[in-house]
Amino acid sequence: MGGVKVHLRNPSRTIEHPGPVSIVALLQKLEVNRESVLVIRGGTLVPGDALLADDDEVEIRPVISGGAA
Repeated sequence: MGGVKVHLRNPSRTIEHPGPVSIVALLQKLEVNRESVLVIRGGTLVPGDALLADDDEVEIRPVISGGAA
């Protein structure tokens, strides 16, 4: 099977989704809130309107905020 390789955290898993697909559509399909995650492709943040091809590989990381104690 081919498709966009998607690495998710919490819980950690890898899935494939048919491309081409936009980041927004992919996150909707995965039921993930766009504002709660970062989407990274090749070490670079990917904007929500980007289109992913079948041979793309992305990581979806939760946004973590914090500060100094």
